[in-house]
Amino acid sequence: MEPVTLTTGRLVLRSPGPPDADAVYAAAQDPELQRWIPQFPSPYLHEHAQSFTEQVVPDGWTHHSMFTFGLFLPEGDLVGMLGITMRALGVGEIGFWAAKEHRGRGYVTEATLAAARWAFTHLSVDRVEWRAEVGNRASRAVAERAGFSIEGTLRSSINNKGVRRDSWVGSLLPSDLGLPSSAPYLPAPGDPA
Repeated sequence: MEPVTLTTGRLVLRSPGPPDADAVYAAAQDPELQRWIPQFPSPYLHEHAQSFTEQVVPDGWTHHSMFTFGLFLPEGDLVGMLGITMRALGVGEIGFWAAKEHRGRGYVTEATLAAARWAFTHLSVDRVEWRAEVGNRASRAVAERAGFSIEGTLRSSINNKGVRRDSWVGSLLPSDLGLPSSAPYLPAPGDPA
């Protein structure tokens, strides 16, 4: 699949490429990103940003395994990053981060909704999952603002730099955004207890 570009009221979501490596590298120097994102090496070197933009991103699109969008202001500034990784048939897992100087403005929530809508309508995804290490309140706040139902805590479900940690998990369904599912959904009956 060729990368696509999405637009929202304030953002352009497009596949980041080699010209964006410097901006990715600069944003990744933030200790908060290195703390909460298991995929971020620490220290984060320029070669990591180059590998990400030159290999990881295009390979994900080519193999339909991970759809990565850079979140950019119309004038070109990098706001953050968002990816949807395909997990199981009809299930994608979303992950995101915001550059320090652009946090608290609702950009990532706006991008999350646009990317989820795209996944539901173009990838036959019927469930977008969100996971974050317990304690990552900023990530959880984005998920909740985007309408994710927080489903609980998974024990020892994240390996963050060699340490097993618990994670929160939530989901967003097409019906949460007023969209049809590609497959019928039959919720479990209520608990009789």
